[in-house]
Amino acid sequence: MVETVVSPAAKRNTSRFSSEVRRGLFGLGLGNALEWYDWMIFGLLSAFIGPSFFPSHDPVTATLGALAVFAVGFAFRPLGGILLGTLADQIGRRRVMLLSIMMMAATTLVIALTPTYAQIGPWAGVILLLCRVVQGISAGIEAPLSTAHALELAPEGREGAVAGIMTFYVNIGVLLASMVSFFCSLALSGDEMTAWGWRIPFIIGAVFGFVVLYLRRTLPETMKPEELAETTTKSVWAGVRKNWLSVLAIVFVVGAVQAYSYAWTTGLPSAARSGFKENPTAVFAVTTILGVIMVAGSWIVGKLVDGRPMSRWFIVTRILAVPSVFLMLAYTEPGIGGFAVVLLGGSVVLVLNLTLYNVVSSSLMPKASRGAGVSLGYGVGVALFGGTASYLLVWLQSVGASWLFPVYVAVLLILSIVFYILARRANGLYIGK
Repeated sequence: MVETVVSPAAKRNTSRFSSEVRRGLFGLGLGNALEWYDWMIFGLLSAFIGPSFFPSHDPVTATLGALAVFAVGFAFRPLGGILLGTLADQIGRRRVMLLSIMMMAATTLVIALTPTYAQIGPWAGVILLLCRVVQGISAGIEAPLSTAHALELAPEGREGAVAGIMTFYVNIGVLLASMVSFFCSLALSGDEMTAWGWRIPFIIGAVFGFVVLYLRRTLPETMKPEELAETTTKSVWAGVRKNWLSVLAIVFVVGAVQAYSYAWTTGLPSAARSGFKENPTAVFAVTTILGVIMVAGSWIVGKLVDGRPMSRWFIVTRILAVPSVFLMLAYTEPGIGGFAVVLLGGSVVLVLNLTLYNVVSSSLMPKASRGAGVSLGYGVGVALFGGTASYLLVWLQSVGASWLFPVYVAVLLILSIVFYILARRANGLYIGK
């Protein structure tokens, strides 16, 4: 088993990447940016999307309907991990990376062009739901396989740099989603945003997707012909079963940080708009500042941990996240200032955790079954804990039990530490090694 283990000779390896590796990381990173842009746009604009696709005179109910569809997309991530992850271990990384981005771009365009409930009735919601299912399958492989692909491209000892670069692109996607939402809200009235303005960010996302598809044509393949020749569906899943504790650890490593992340990036903004009636432009302005912090922070964290074993860094950042998540309890009444303090106050610990988790997850599985194992654990973790976080936060707030959410996330964070340590020990690896 590997942590993509850093040998003594490779420690503090900070040599420049080759041009082929840089091109590969660029194409893989932009795909991550697109995935997070699309998912963030849906979450951020749920208060506008809901009334377009779901009949309701209550804006909170309509928003919850949109967030429920948001969660359904997450539920299909494990299926994407199983199907496309297994395929990636059998036919190679490159072709699956092209397929996933094609699925995301096409469905984003369909969402942008789908008529409203007022125009075609319940079919509007059905089309939206089906698009989110396909996007869920696509996203179930995009983030975990792109990180695994990047680790396999990079030389030994550069795992920290890969973590920083890939998370940098993730946060570029988050930032772009916030900026596009902010400028659309600034330029259009609330009625215009609800009627048609919400479609503009989706059209931008679709164009972005087809650009990424073009750029990924030249991705290097990291699976050698002899490795592919020896790989079958049976052998892939034999490897997954053998490393079941690692898969379980990945579920919680991913799920805990996703619950934390989606609470900050979509749950709190949705609660601010639909629950506390904050000005949408002000909310998007704050989330844009959050995006800037995340972009800069991921790059800094990647530089900081580059060439060092990340296991100890992972443990420390998870421990810091436990008290940090309770900051959300400070936002209990309307006021954009309180919202900004909570959102930005929790951003430093959030960026520490988001920078490391995907590389840490990939390190827990061997190469021969990495596509299937990491994608399965990632998909289950996101579906169970990440995709439901925004809905759960808004719902608990609506019933006066908002204090339960940070308790729930804190428990997930602690469990992720426990299972991570157990999985490493089962594979003969220890913290700091």
